[in-house]
Amino acid sequence: MNLQQKFLMDLVTKNVRIDKRGFEEYRKIIIEKDAVEKAEGSARVKIGETEVLAGVKLEVGEPFPDKPKEGVLITSAEFSPIASPDFEKGPPNAHAIELARVVDRGIRESKTIELEKLLIEEGKVWKVYVDIQIINHAGNLIDASALASIMALLNAKIPEYDGQKINYEKKGKKLPVKYKPVAVTLVKIGSNILVDANLEEEEIATARLTVTTKDNGNICALQKGGSAPFTFEELESAVELAKKKGDELRKLL
Repeated sequence: MNLQQKFLMDLVTKNVRIDKRGFEEYRKIIIEKDAVEKAEGSARVKIGETEVLAGVKLEVGEPFPDKPKEGVLITSAEFSPIASPDFEKGPPNAHAIELARVVDRGIRESKTIELEKLLIEEGKVWKVYVDIQIINHAGNLIDASALASIMALLNAKIPEYDGQKINYEKKGKKLPVKYKPVAVTLVKIGSNILVDANLEEEEIATARLTVTTKDNGNICALQKGGSAPFTFEELESAVELAKKKGDELRKLL
């Protein structure tokens, strides 16, 4: 642990964060919808200095063999080198894969998209691609990416399709989206639990928990990260806090 990290750790033990926020306080959040003109739906989200762009594209294709009457959801994330000196060119690394899976799981397990309504005809469905692009990494990419993704889905429209060709210039009805699942990520530093960790706080955190909730507060996804455990009491407290902050984030949508 270097001097900067030790300084941050000492602050947290004194119930202080380096940016003066409370342990349960998010940085300033800005959500901009329709951020990409050519996408079927898009959104840009800033949480403090963290910035994420999500775009939704629709294609016609075959359904999954085990779900022949449902549309397809595919989520991916790209960590561009311009977002952080730690990101390198090439195929998605483990962090990008985990990020995409956490966001995907929240959307999928909440049944947010009514995939059965994306059936065009037997053997042909709409495929929904959610592409996440990290613009600037300053901590808490999961929550920013989840917010950007659901906002992009909420304003996505289905292009016209005549059975042979998709007309992306003309968009008709909205994508059938029912819910607004949001992810709240908490980190453990010492014996303290913090929401919306910035990059410096993430580097000294020993554990991470992401709780994704639906509009009614029910949990639809959990993801644990880091090597340290959570006690039952810490887990219970973290989940309740995530539900509370989830309600606050949902109002921004």
